[in-house]
Amino acid sequence: MSPILEQVDLLGRFVTKNIEYTIRVLAMTYLSVRATLMDKSQGFRQIAGVISAQIYFTGWQALPLVSVLALAVGAVFVLQSTANLSIFGGTQMIGQFLTLMILREAGPLLVALVVIARSGTAVASEVGNMRANREIEALESLGINPLSFIVPRVVGGILSVIGLAFYFNVIAFFGGYALTMFIHDLPFAFYVDSLAQALNQTDIILFLAKNGFSGMIIFVVSCFQGLQVKRSPHEVPQVTTTAVVHSIIFVVIFNLIVSGLIYANQLKNFGVIL
Repeated sequence: MSPILEQVDLLGRFVTKNIEYTIRVLAMTYLSVRATLMDKSQGFRQIAGVISAQIYFTGWQALPLVSVLALAVGAVFVLQSTANLSIFGGTQMIGQFLTLMILREAGPLLVALVVIARSGTAVASEVGNMRANREIEALESLGINPLSFIVPRVVGGILSVIGLAFYFNVIAFFGGYALTMFIHDLPFAFYVDSLAQALNQTDIILFLAKNGFSGMIIFVVSCFQGLQVKRSPHEVPQVTTTAVVHSIIFVVIFNLIVSGLIYANQLKNFGVIL
């Protein structure tokens, strides 16, 4: 077989494998939603408890790390934007630049990576250990569908990621300005007005779409990988690593697709694309 055909064969196997994996994850998601709606063994209090616990561990406990990251990112972007835009006399575009770079691109991706590193690994390990210790089978023997616990986790994860992303943006915009206010000569009123004028409906839609779906991807993939454990606890680190890799790949691809569609539509509106 020629090298070209070998590469085509490898690419085909890679694409087919990932399509099959995506279908299996979507099937588990459907079964989880169905189990949550039909399983009467869980009451509203239990579901709310799972959601609130997930928000606490994923959102609240991640605030210190997100704060440091947001301050660093915000300071770098504010400093670089003021330094470079002032050279070309475009300081009035600072709000548009920061909204584009932080709210649309850097914020969703960095928050997703933090959640994957902290909560994605924790969820995959927890579900995997439950599987290895036969706790899943114990729930099934009691007439409780284990998949009914996945949707509350995912909902808590989505709310946590959206909340963390909002917090990240606030700290990055205003904390970054505060850290660099002694270096650049930029009035705070002008800075806030520039941000307010740059923010539009598209940014809000992108914010909710990117962070909401990123949260769903992370927790669905992590739960799915945890359920792949068979019997041995030694499989838990393997599925945890796989959950991290697949979550990062899916989140990055999703962000690229959304950004590409938005910018392609904007170029089309400006007549760049016929």
